[in-house]
Amino acid sequence: MIANRLTIACVAMIMVLAGCTAAPQSNWTNPPLAVPFQPTIQQQIQLARIDQLLKRNDLNDDTLAQVYYERGLLHDSIGLRDLARLDFNQSLSLKPDQPDVFNILGVYFTQSAHFDAAYEAFDSTLELNISHPFAQRNRGIALYYGGRYELAHEDLIAHYQQNVNDPYRVIWLYLVDLEREPETAKDKLKRRYDVSDKQDWGWQIVRMYIGELTESELLAQITAESEDNDMLAQRLTEAYFYMAKLYHYNKDFQAALMLYKLALAGNVYEFVEHRFSLLELSRLMAEASVEQPVAAGDS
Repeated sequence: MIANRLTIACVAMIMVLAGCTAAPQSNWTNPPLAVPFQPTIQQQIQLARIDQLLKRNDLNDDTLAQVYYERGLLHDSIGLRDLARLDFNQSLSLKPDQPDVFNILGVYFTQSAHFDAAYEAFDSTLELNISHPFAQRNRGIALYYGGRYELAHEDLIAHYQQNVNDPYRVIWLYLVDLEREPETAKDKLKRRYDVSDKQDWGWQIVRMYIGELTESELLAQITAESEDNDMLAQRLTEAYFYMAKLYHYNKDFQAALMLYKLALAGNVYEFVEHRFSLLELSRLMAEASVEQPVAAGDS
């Protein structure tokens, strides 16, 4: 449902952003793209097997809960998120003490901008498993989207300190710092980059953020170094999303709109960058509807 609303709204937003002044020449006329992910035959066979398994009447609640969870993950991986959410809820009703299920439901609540429900879901995850590898990061991201930047920083700095060589922990900290302390955000980003081992590919995105790499160079590098279509789709999803975040922050709504749509184009459903592009589009449209009348009045 949210995707359908956003499809209609995106068309409207393109018209709004056109405004009464000529739009600048887009840098994204011929962007590099991967072949979008499609459900594999293995995924389809696995779904069919699970559907057959659920017809049995000799499964106990714990086993059923696990089967529903597994089917939810499959539905999620091919973009059927409403069906996935139903499966996760069914799994939780059968076995309430599942931190992984609370965690992914928290992500879903964040995607749909139900932030209080997201916080509660992540709190439940951490109560059940204080060492959960993703819940603290995901709660920090939810707090960021909910505008609670100081609390977001607490979660994300703690998550970063557990692994200073993870570029994505550094990137999300930077995005929070832009809202908290924009005058020092880039210096902090540069210091965290300097002390890292710089091994993960994601550090190339950080290099773009600190000005050591241009957007064109980053995209050319991705195109040249991706070993197959899967890697190309994944890296482009990440690159376009984090590029869009900066354009969005600087209120270049036209460029951000196009880049968020490009981040969605590869159908890399399981990446947080794909998950939150739809949320970002809804935020962008709300912001642009406020900003655009001012710009139109000045034209």
